[in-house]
Amino acid sequence: MKIHEYQGKEILRKFGVATPRGVPCFSVDEAVKAAEQLGGKIWVVKAQIHAGGRGKGGGVKLAKSLDEVRAHATAILGMQLKTHQTGPEGQKVRRLLIEDGADIQKEYYVAALTDRATQKVAIMASSEGGMDIEEVAHSTPEKIIKVFVDPLVGLTDAQAQELADGIGVPAASQAQAIDTFKKLYTCYMETDASLAEINPLILEGNGNIKALDAKFNFDANALYRQQEIVAYRDLDEEDADEIEASKFDLAYISLDGNIGCLVNGAGLAMATMDTIKLFGAEPANFLDVGGGATTEKVTEAFKIMLKNTKVKGILVNIFGGIMKCDTIANGVVTAARETHLAVPLVVRMKGTNEDLGKQILAESGLPIITADTMAEAATKIVAAVK
Repeated sequence: MKIHEYQGKEILRKFGVATPRGVPCFSVDEAVKAAEQLGGKIWVVKAQIHAGGRGKGGGVKLAKSLDEVRAHATAILGMQLKTHQTGPEGQKVRRLLIEDGADIQKEYYVAALTDRATQKVAIMASSEGGMDIEEVAHSTPEKIIKVFVDPLVGLTDAQAQELADGIGVPAASQAQAIDTFKKLYTCYMETDASLAEINPLILEGNGNIKALDAKFNFDANALYRQQEIVAYRDLDEEDADEIEASKFDLAYISLDGNIGCLVNGAGLAMATMDTIKLFGAEPANFLDVGGGATTEKVTEAFKIMLKNTKVKGILVNIFGGIMKCDTIANGVVTAARETHLAVPLVVRMKGTNEDLGKQILAESGLPIITADTMAEAATKIVAAVK
């Protein structure tokens, strides 16, 4: 789960990390009023979407008067903001953050994230804040400093000092930087985050250290114990079909191809998508119905796939272990009838009650194409679509 920048800053402030003052807004008038409330002479008008690179896409503007705040807010609110993380279609801006201007002397990068290789939390920092960290890692990897935290000990003063020294924080500001790193780690752990990123972390003219941005991802498996964070969820930023699929405990992700996939098991689903590509086509989705699929779940899966107008055919690939092939077969037949399926359908089944499942498909009277291997199934659906 992702949240907006202003929500991330609210979380950081709860853990004692300094941020600029800011007000979230949902209209142009609210933006102007927020600037008046903040006072001062310089404000930043920032688009709030679940993607990075907003500044490069025109979603972050500096305003030196209330008229400029109004003009920037009018231009940004409602725009289809395109960044390297939104894809070519972009994301509609529905929220703004009006924030105090900052006296930026230096920009740094710092993030806490799960490192699977060491099974620890990595705190990663760089002197090259404000830039795409992926580009820094690729071009100048020596500018990224990493420490790995023992969860039984936490981020030590020595490790935090290593980070501050490594990214060149001035001596007078190092105590603040160390304090910020330790608080970021605590925040990361206590919120069940999978990523807590500050980019940039700035050094102000007065020597203060402040989080100028905040990006958080949270472990969906832990949200049951993070109700305050669940309340931050913005469904407008999520794919409507993926939201609908989650209601039926379906793991669904939209893709750009034209062959819908319905599979049980994430690994088999990935292999099925690879096979479709191998045989010259593109998958329209990832869809894992899981091990406890019912007729209702299969029917809903078909409905969700067919909402995508790009789908010109469907491939069902089932391995019957816990999930029995006859259950899936009944679900496929019911779904095909309920949705008045008008695109080619290829079904490949192997495992428990395989013969019974094939019999159900054969006796359905529906034009279902069957296959025994993944290669045969992919060949047949690609040919049928073409």
